[in-house]
Amino acid sequence: MNVRYARRGLASLAVVSVALLVVGCGAEDEPKADKPAGTSTSPQKGATTQDSQPTEEPTESLVVLKGQRGLELDISSAERDQGGFLTIKGRLKNSSDKASIIPAQMSGDETEVMKHGNSLGGATLVDSVGKKRYYVLRDTDGRPLTTSALDSLGPGKSTAVFMQFPAPPTSTTEVSFQLPTFEPATLKLS
Repeated sequence: MNVRYARRGLASLAVVSVALLVVGCGAEDEPKADKPAGTSTSPQKGATTQDSQPTEEPTESLVVLKGQRGLELDISSAERDQGGFLTIKGRLKNSSDKASIIPAQMSGDETEVMKHGNSLGGATLVDSVGKKRYYVLRDTDGRPLTTSALDSLGPGKSTAVFMQFPAPPTSTTEVSFQLPTFEPATLKLS
């Protein structure tokens, strides 16, 4: 093979590669008319876009836990369901006047949970009477059954959160709730 033809072939390949690169980079510069820009299909994604719907009825707090950097966890319910689960719901709030980054420690230290991003996967319930500790449930891929994709909260902002645990026996009426970087609290179960 002649060196001249090999150089010509490489030059042609370079021109075609650059042309494809230029065309590929400009493909999504402007949003399409049939595709709204900035929509998110995941309600958990981006805790920086907090829920502030005035149509929500205020719920009574069971307990408010204080965390680091002005974070507060306001737990509004801890309910058992027929499937043998205990679901805890509430709001994660930033009570400070500065944006607060959600600490990675809240995800816990289990490798399987940590690889799925920031979450409340480090939460546990302790049944001191039954001498058992309950961890947040995981799906078959190891994702915690809790609010995830938490990154930061602006000053004075909040976001709805949930955590799902195996339900303690019906004879257990209260448990200690623990979440890394937050003070522990006692929860009465319904």
